[in-house]
Amino acid sequence: MVIDARRADLGHGLAVRRVLPSAKRRMVGPFIFLDHAGPVRFAPDVGRKADVRPHPHVGLATVSYLLSGAVTHRDSLGIEQVIRPGDVNWMTAGRGISHSERFEDPSVFRDPGLELLQSWVALPEADEETDPAFDHYPAQVLPEARDRGSWMRLIAGEAFGLSSPVKTHSPMFYLHAALQPGATLGPPAGYSERAAYVVAGRVGSGGRELGPGQMRVFDGEADSALRASEASTVMLLGGEPLGERHIWWNFVSSRKDRIGQASADWKAGRIPLPPHDASEFIPVPEERR
Repeated sequence: MVIDARRADLGHGLAVRRVLPSAKRRMVGPFIFLDHAGPVRFAPDVGRKADVRPHPHVGLATVSYLLSGAVTHRDSLGIEQVIRPGDVNWMTAGRGISHSERFEDPSVFRDPGLELLQSWVALPEADEETDPAFDHYPAQVLPEARDRGSWMRLIAGEAFGLSSPVKTHSPMFYLHAALQPGATLGPPAGYSERAAYVVAGRVGSGGRELGPGQMRVFDGEADSALRASEASTVMLLGGEPLGERHIWWNFVSSRKDRIGQASADWKAGRIPLPPHDASEFIPVPEERR
């Protein structure tokens, strides 16, 4: 299965490639959402308009990973953290958290621009109402490896004999790979669901060539290797499925009624705003889907 990312506008010209969920596939392992932004280049006086104002999350973990640029995170736990390329921001929403993402560094949108991968990982049912938490992992603590024209950094989980220190809630893997022309790399074994998303370049897989904005979801072991026809950047991800999940706006849950409750909680102010960024927020969309 090949998924073509669709365009989504986050406002003020900040467009992203939205990969998951799609009509073809809602989840891969615990991954229920994947956006790829950039590279985005704006004039300095325009960039701040792309700030993402405080908004809520419930029942999931957000995973922020930058290829270029910088983003300032502030959340309702009082945490403020600048994330830079190669770092991981892992925010566990659990029963409810809010956060903002600000582009306060004026150089963020200069060449090469901002490039961000934002994914959401669904939580097991037993952890959906856990206390919210935030963890930051600098790039230097993440394991890396090189092999015959390929380089990889393990963002989360376990793969290829590597183990990431990022705290997860279910069996999964998330990996950033750079492939030189002719290099090959297959998805790690031992997981029920696996996929590869092409950020840049071109790779062959399963008898067809994939380019930027395309994800291949692997079915079994046959023809699963990726072969780069040019220098390429690929994200590998997957894990064990968690069962059906409902998703609407920024909320994920195994229970449909929990989505409505989360919406009501945000409207009523029962999910607090970040204490250092409480002057504005994104309201609940008027129409529910």
